[in-house]
Formats: sequence, structure tokens, C-alpha cells
Amino acid sequence: MHIDANFLENLPAQWRQCLEPERKKPYFQALASFLKKEYASHEKIFPERAVILRALQEVDYDTVKVVILGQDPYHGEGQAMGRSFAVPNSIKVKPPSLVNIFKEIESDLDVKLNRSQSDLSGWTQQGVLLLNTVLTVRANQAFSHREKGWETFTDEVIRQLNLRTRPMVFLLWGAAAHKKVTMIDQGRHVVLMAPHPSPLSAHRGFLGCRHFSLANKALIKIGYDPIDWTRLSQDV
Repeated sequence: MHIDANFLENLPAQWRQCLEPERKKPYFQALASFLKKEYASHEKIFPERAVILRALQEVDYDTVKVVILGQDPYHGEGQAMGRSFAVPNSIKVKPPSLVNIFKEIESDLDVKLNRSQSDLSGWTQQGVLLLNTVLTVRANQAFSHREKGWETFTDEVIRQLNLRTRPMVFLLWGAAAHKKVTMIDQGRHVVLMAPHPSPLSAHRGFLGCRHFSLANKALIKIGYDPIDWTRLSQDV
């Protein structure tokens, strides 16, 4: 993917239509310019250019059932893959935030997960949009691409989702995600909020939040099939 103001063309049709006006806005052109320089620099930037917008590429607008909103991508080597909280299955030691997500699923649903599966593609196949508020990061520098324009872009993603007639479930984890709540009509959509699953905050309310069972109850009420949260990877 070339980093310029046209890189939204890689999105599926509905997202492209929703977000097309963004690329003409000054903030988006500045973001594209910033990213082009970052990827051309001596700094390592995650994720790879081709998968920056993977979350939107994999789950088109009308197929979103659940939005899981995190902060910014993992900044360790080989981890970030364009889906919030996911890492490639090949990574042996899973990030602590993902481990806490697995713990909560197992506790909430009384299941045992195959924790070697961690790319979460099994979720995206079921309509789970795995989005961060910021979509790129410098290696080993958490939040290094904050306030460069991504927040404005992901604000618009949330606004567009909020406009959709058929309801969906939003899981907002952490302070950065919580800021988006004002853009969501809670009379129509279901919003569940918890601290970030990071070890720094998970014990302040993420563990025990029961978001996975609550999300499924809400989906059934809306008329959707529930998410099989144990299906972590499409490879299984």
C-alpha cells in the first residue's frame, strides 16, 4: 500500500463510500504525509503498510456486529497485524493484554481456549471489527503516533457506524476508547465499557467485566447470531 491520500481505495466498497470525504480534508492529507515520512525513515513502524487498514478491509460496514476498540498497535517486533489486540499465531509468548482477554473469555463463558491461536481472524469472520483509536506506532514507543490525525479518522469511523440503522455492540476498552462514547447513540446501539486489558489496568475492572457473554446476549436480542468467542483463528 502506498502511503498517500488515496490509500483509502484499498477499502471495500461500503467503507470507501463512507470514508471517501476524509481523504480531501487537511488532517487526513497531513496524516498521509506524516506516515509516508515515517515509513521511509530509519524508524521501524508497525504494522506493515499493507495492513494498516486491515480492520476495515476485513469487515465491511454492513457486516459489523461487534466493535472492539483499543488504543494503538503493539509496538514489539512482529506483533501488530492491523487488528486490535491480535498477534500472529506463530508468536509463542502472547502479549499480556491478549492473555488477559483470554482469561476473561474463559472465566466469563466457562470455556477453555486454544491460546496458541491469537490472530483473531475467527472473530473478524463473524463480524467483529477489531479497531484501535490509533492505527500505527513506532517500534518500542507506545503512543508515538498519537495526535497525528488517526484519532480524527477513527472518530469518523465510529460516527459512520453510529449512523447505521441496524444496531451493533461496542466494546470500549481503556481511556482512549472511552472518549468515543459521546459519538454513539446508546438508545440504538449497545455500549459496554471497561478498563484496558493491559496488566496495568485489567484488575481495575476488565477482569470480571463479562463483556463476551453480555455482547452475545445483546446480539441475540438484536436478532444476530452470537459470536463464537472460542473461534480465535480461521485456521482452526
